[in-house]
Amino acid sequence: MNPDDFRVNRLGGCLYDNPMQGISFTTDKDAVLYHGMLEEIKLLLDDGQVPPAFDMAGPREKIFFDPSTLSCGIVTCGGLCPGLNDVIRSLVLSLHHHYGVKRVHGFRYGFEGLNPAYYHTPIELSPKVVESIHQKGGSLLGSSRGPQDISTMVDTLVNLNIGIFFAIGGDGTLRGAAAIAAEVKRRGLNIAIIAIPKTIDNDICHVDLSFGYETAVSESRHSTYAAHVEAVGARNGVGLVKLMGRESGFIAASAALANSEVNFCLIPEVGFTMEGLLKALEKRLRQRGHAVIVVGEGAGQNLVSADLGEDASGNRKLGDIGLVLCDEIKAHFKAINMNLTLKYIDPSYMIRSTPASAYDSAFCLQLGHYAVHAGMAGFTNMLVGHWNNRFTHVPIPMAVLHRKRVDPAGRLWSSVLMATGQPFDLT
Repeated sequence: MNPDDFRVNRLGGCLYDNPMQGISFTTDKDAVLYHGMLEEIKLLLDDGQVPPAFDMAGPREKIFFDPSTLSCGIVTCGGLCPGLNDVIRSLVLSLHHHYGVKRVHGFRYGFEGLNPAYYHTPIELSPKVVESIHQKGGSLLGSSRGPQDISTMVDTLVNLNIGIFFAIGGDGTLRGAAAIAAEVKRRGLNIAIIAIPKTIDNDICHVDLSFGYETAVSESRHSTYAAHVEAVGARNGVGLVKLMGRESGFIAASAALANSEVNFCLIPEVGFTMEGLLKALEKRLRQRGHAVIVVGEGAGQNLVSADLGEDASGNRKLGDIGLVLCDEIKAHFKAINMNLTLKYIDPSYMIRSTPASAYDSAFCLQLGHYAVHAGMAGFTNMLVGHWNNRFTHVPIPMAVLHRKRVDPAGRLWSSVLMATGQPFDLT
């Protein structure tokens, strides 16, 4: 990685004193190393290179904006995810109590809320309005998918005198935020664009953990437990659970580790054939009499159907691999005259609409705080990340280079193979 790739843009010099008292300020020299292995760092140093590092997130002693005249905006985009309300609440409370910002606009239904053609009146967010929203799932502001005209959205920010715009969302939202930042820069405006990555799939690159993921894995245990109970309660019982994970199988992989009664884990990053899976499943049933299968929604798409096009966010539409597996498994065992009882569970919408877990709530609180600190210090076109157990500033262009995925040769997948006992090759 080039050290210049880690540089975060800034609107200008910071002239105002931070009103926060009695806290530890972060300096611009504080950094979080990108590489975590000693040998990687030694190689760079031996070659005369400076090891690349992220700017460390945190409150700065001097800030760019005058809080007494500042207005801010918040938007949530894409699918629902545990913790959205927690982040909204954290942003509002930090702006109000830490910096004294009085005007915070909540834009309704994603980027639509910045387009006057939809007539979505912004919500005035105050500590009173967000007081208890963290106890509920979903988003107070609502959400939507798809882009809007960039110039129109920037016009809305200008008309409302927005100084800091917070965008909470996934890959598509980050690209939209980067486009807004580019238009703001083209016009020479002092508007900071700060993103908080929201992806329940945990698939934003250069971010080791995103909010909602821990809750999703924790909630998945109810489904995998139910699948196991159903499977052992019948002769040749099979429990099949489909979990979220369009392009990345982190939830399915971690769910298999969280409940070591999973026997097969299928993820988008590791190919399999129906013949290979059915052969291994038949062997498992003859030996043990039951099996639990967890499949990520993006796995085995080559077995599903032809191209289904894209959704409003530009993501490819997925066929239902869960239903395909149900049909193929039933047909196979019927053909070999082997009685089978199969129970299929798809908890996706139940999981993503649940309130955040205690861990995720604390994580969201900190993400909101660090996003506010970054915006007040004039940073822009960036997101708040988490790396090597520290909160970081990540340039949005760096975060959208590619999607983070499970490494089939890495330690996570190796742990899944050991926990499930499934063949390493199901092709």
